[in-house]
Amino acid sequence: MSRAFNFSAGPAMLPEAVLEQAKAEILDWQGSGMSVMEMSHRSKEFKSIAEQAEADLRDLLKIPNNYKVLFLQGGASSQFAMIPMNLLHGNNEADYFNTGVWSKKAIAEAKRYCQVNLPVDSTSNKFTTVSDTWQLNPNAAYVHYTPNETINGLEFHTIPNVGDKPLIADMSSTILSRPLDISKYGLIYAGAQKNIGPAGLTIVIIREDLADSVIPNTPTMLTYKTHIDSGSMYNTPPTYAWYIAGLVFKWIKDLGGLIEMGKRNQRKAELLYTTIDNSNFYKNPVASAYRSWMNVPFTLKNPELDKSFLAEAKEASLFTLSGHRSVGGMRASIYNAMPEEGVQALIDFMIDFEKRKG
Repeated sequence: MSRAFNFSAGPAMLPEAVLEQAKAEILDWQGSGMSVMEMSHRSKEFKSIAEQAEADLRDLLKIPNNYKVLFLQGGASSQFAMIPMNLLHGNNEADYFNTGVWSKKAIAEAKRYCQVNLPVDSTSNKFTTVSDTWQLNPNAAYVHYTPNETINGLEFHTIPNVGDKPLIADMSSTILSRPLDISKYGLIYAGAQKNIGPAGLTIVIIREDLADSVIPNTPTMLTYKTHIDSGSMYNTPPTYAWYIAGLVFKWIKDLGGLIEMGKRNQRKAELLYTTIDNSNFYKNPVASAYRSWMNVPFTLKNPELDKSFLAEAKEASLFTLSGHRSVGGMRASIYNAMPEEGVQALIDFMIDFEKRKG
């Protein structure tokens, strides 16, 4: 049976080579006689897995020495609270860009701890573009944004200039998809289930000087310094997800690193957008300058054909193409592990469907 192409926004496809290696090692990791799932997180075997994974991630992203890398639980959603708890540093104000559903969730949580200013608010244009100008709050402790909004398919392709303010980014859906200048950020966080590995792992990359204080009564588990001081092992970490992430990092390196990954991802996105733009049957609402490489939403000319499109796509082994319930239509998530032949298979299906139904 050939493997299906899964266009889910997350959990998403994993590289086939990674799954094959995990399959081969599931009962016995490198002669240890144990599965990684059975290992103590404090064993020398797992410590070697963890250390290698961090080393490979640092190499891929060229992470400077004054940044700490954390492998945590709780998903990106836990970071919505941890960020103000740890980064307000005695301040009571923060700037948040509102460019989609995930921005809104981060904003709602931050409002529990501080006053939130919105220098960018794309609500009025239904999250299809971003204003060319914005006014930052000089009193803000930090600036938070979501580089890629998975639901509306809006993505920043340049790093916002926020001066000397720490820039915080939810990179759950873009991390490792192309080269990135980590030094432009104070903190990056990312749920693993899109470009890194299985659900259950969250990676945080934080400039060390930002982890020196927290608001009063912050729980121990929600303090970055706790995890820095313990090497992400204050409690039992998501060991198997950490192991799979390490395999993914090696897979990316074997492909040529983030420069090559960026070329692949840009190529995939351009092929799909060209198909949509050359059609009177399909439509993408996002301004071209802000179209996502990772998540491509589109609608059909006749919404009554949506169910038929999805059913026939599934028969063609093209899965999870339904748009988010808040937006409707279709959405193709084409993260790192989606091969170019998967995108081409979708394009071929779309062209054929239009010929028959358009």
